[in-house]
Amino acid sequence: MAIDLLVFGPHPDDIEIGAGGIVALHVSLGFDVGLCDLTVGEMGSNGTVEERLKESEAAREALGASWRENLHLPDRHIGKDPAHLDAVVAFIRRHQPRVVAAPYWADRHPDHAAASALVTEAVFNSGLRRYRAEAGEAWKVEWVCYYFINDSASPSFVVDVTPHYARKRRALDCHISQFQAGPQAVGTRLNTPVFRQLIESRDAQFGALAGVAWAEGFVVREPVVRRTLFREAT
Repeated sequence: MAIDLLVFGPHPDDIEIGAGGIVALHVSLGFDVGLCDLTVGEMGSNGTVEERLKESEAAREALGASWRENLHLPDRHIGKDPAHLDAVVAFIRRHQPRVVAAPYWADRHPDHAAASALVTEAVFNSGLRRYRAEAGEAWKVEWVCYYFINDSASPSFVVDVTPHYARKRRALDCHISQFQAGPQAVGTRLNTPVFRQLIESRDAQFGALAGVAWAEGFVVREPVVRRTLFREAT
């Protein structure tokens, strides 16, 4: 069934970090939104596979997305096998999204950069009529928008997610194994208060630049076309 927006994340918490607000916004506007985690994050220091899948489903419910699937690609080996590309192409062709959101291609975590490259190539190949017919019929995505997870750059545009930021926070709170420093947890960058501060300070900065409380930034490779120079034009 065709959907409006398909958001890819390398690990089960990455979509919430970079695009949780945009997911909740599009759901509120009546768009059909699907989420796809490429891995279950099995190489992470904390949390079992079962815990992470349960947490990601709870986060999906918090954001209101229609569904969430996990491709179970090997963590820390995203894109290393040609079969990974075929799997993502088949996934895109099956769900026929109008727009795809993927991680920004420059990030301190190698998996995030690898996921960006994999999804970008899969979107391109999905539109090729002669690319692996067994992966489904060709499907052309209208646009790919890249969101920030760790590192950020100058966005092509930002989106006001202020009315939906509470839902983003609730979705992040679902990932207890990653963001809470319990007695059995290994200390990581993720489960310190500073990491949550980094997420919110970035979103607050993008918001302040746009004159709103909270915004998420996106990068696109094509020029953003506007009808006029007036601010209210789209």
